[in-house]
Amino acid sequence: MGIRPYILAESNWEANKVEDFDMAILPWGATEAHNYHLPYATDNYEADYLAAASAKIAWEKGAKPIVLPTVPFGVNTGQSDIYLDINLYPTTQLAILNDVIETLSRQGIKKLLIFNSHGGNNFKPLVRELGLKFPDMFICFSNWFQTMNRPDYFENEGDHAEEMETSLMLYLKPELVLPKEKWGSGKSKKFKIKAFSEGWIWAERKWSEISEDTGVGNPELATREKGERFFKDISLKFGNLIYDLCKADIKDLYE
Repeated sequence: MGIRPYILAESNWEANKVEDFDMAILPWGATEAHNYHLPYATDNYEADYLAAASAKIAWEKGAKPIVLPTVPFGVNTGQSDIYLDINLYPTTQLAILNDVIETLSRQGIKKLLIFNSHGGNNFKPLVRELGLKFPDMFICFSNWFQTMNRPDYFENEGDHAEEMETSLMLYLKPELVLPKEKWGSGKSKKFKIKAFSEGWIWAERKWSEISEDTGVGNPELATREKGERFFKDISLKFGNLIYDLCKADIKDLYE
């Protein structure tokens, strides 16, 4: 595989000194335990591969996105006692985003998609604050794991190292997935107060108290084939979105 011109980490000044990109994509992951069998960088691998595949689709349609290096740490305040889970406070995320957006704005790239790959990251309040600070920028964020209707692809529910993530990693990085006999069940506890399961009230889960293996959701039925189908469908959906964002006039977004 040669240099991909839409991946900043692989591109060079020879090409970029005459380039004019339509938008930037900032993948954002986390470094955390994923059940017994998946690597700590699972969210980062997913972000890397999905953002790159999506940008490739948009590029080949004639758009000019540039994918920035993935931020490898996310908000893990609920996992503070899980060994080597690395936490960034939301205020740290705000500072990082501020500096990235300031650079993009100064250099004439006025659109940014934050490509989120970690459920603990909440970018809405950060985008609100930075959107007011940088009125010339169009800033949006996505959660790729909410893109598709999961029951169309997977049988078991869950939100961490479950059938979905295990299937993806069996497709993307199978050499990093432990043998099936090592997989934890992903059995987890819920709040005793029913309202917290109904979606209209929220509190952070204490991970070491809700899950023995750090997983939430049974990975047992995961397969490479499921992961491949899911990956390709997400990439196509995001590729079309990135193309639309690249071509959009940020002064004429509404109808």
